Amino acid sequence: MGRLWLFILVMFFSINLKAQNIEALELPYAQISSGTVYRIAKFPSKYITPRAVDIWLPNGYSKNKQYAVLYMHDGQMLFDSTTTWNKQEWKVDEVASDLMKSKKIKDFIVVGIHNIPNLRYGDLFPQQAITYLNTNAKAEFLSYAKNDNPDFKLKGDDYLKCIVTEIKPFIDKEYATYPDRENTFVAGSSMGGLMSWYAICQYPEIFGGAACISTHWPGGDPEKSLGFPKAFFDYIKANMPNPKTHKLYFDFGTETLDKYYPAFEDSVNQLFRKGGYDDSNFKNLKFEGTDHSELSWQKRLDIPITFLLKS
Repeated sequence: MGRLWLFILVMFFSINLKAQNIEALELPYAQISSGTVYRIAKFPSKYITPRAVDIWLPNGYSKNKQYAVLYMHDGQMLFDSTTTWNKQEWKVDEVASDLMKSKKIKDFIVVGIHNIPNLRYGDLFPQQAITYLNTNAKAEFLSYAKNDNPDFKLKGDDYLKCIVTEIKPFIDKEYATYPDRENTFVAGSSMGGLMSWYAICQYPEIFGGAACISTHWPGGDPEKSLGFPKAFFDYIKANMPNPKTHKLYFDFGTETLDKYYPAFEDSVNQLFRKGGYDDSNFKNLKFEGTDHSELSWQKRLDIPITFLLKS
């Protein structure tokens, strides 16, 4: 029934694409090294607050061939450091272009979904995981979240519905993509790391691989006990994607916020090994001395991309 519902939503959205007047415009002054970035200023959605969506096309992009697609969270941080809040970027265009030139990976495009800062936590939090908290822990978590943001709402499920039933149909219609699971991937860092494994667990028929970089296993303030990550692990165990058809990449550093993540290394390894994963479809890598920043993530981005999109 769930897949029928998803099919109906996707078809409905596809039929009504033209009526929504969605327009992706080239960003002529974007400071990028290769390829072209197009932006939809406010992607319309029935589920979440409209926000910008960027589409990066590699040099030589052609409608006469097909490309895999990598969906990435925090889209405004991916390409151009001159426009980001901290003047850092992932350098996605540089890394992706170098890997494609080397023929190590499939050709692909990138779809960057921007965050809205005051909504980011609620949008990227794995919503169904809170059902694995007991009553007291759930109340404590919601109190913590609302204290940080009085307008806090759990929107992770709606965020994914937007990607799967609204953004993806548009991308597959307007660009030369392979729309199948084997060529559809999702990636993000920190809260985006949580949302990436949540995406592949919630929609294993859509996403074939997920890169979860500096995954924020504490789920909030790491100095507080909010019942996570056990609830995350319990949710994943109950919703484990099939290792025969999926790949999952995790990593973490040891400095700044990342210093809290090595404590979960063994638990993550055991969780996925018991779920049937091995070195061919699962990684959980430690990067000693690296911190929680785009400057650190850009230096190792080639590793998860190669792992997921290896040709």
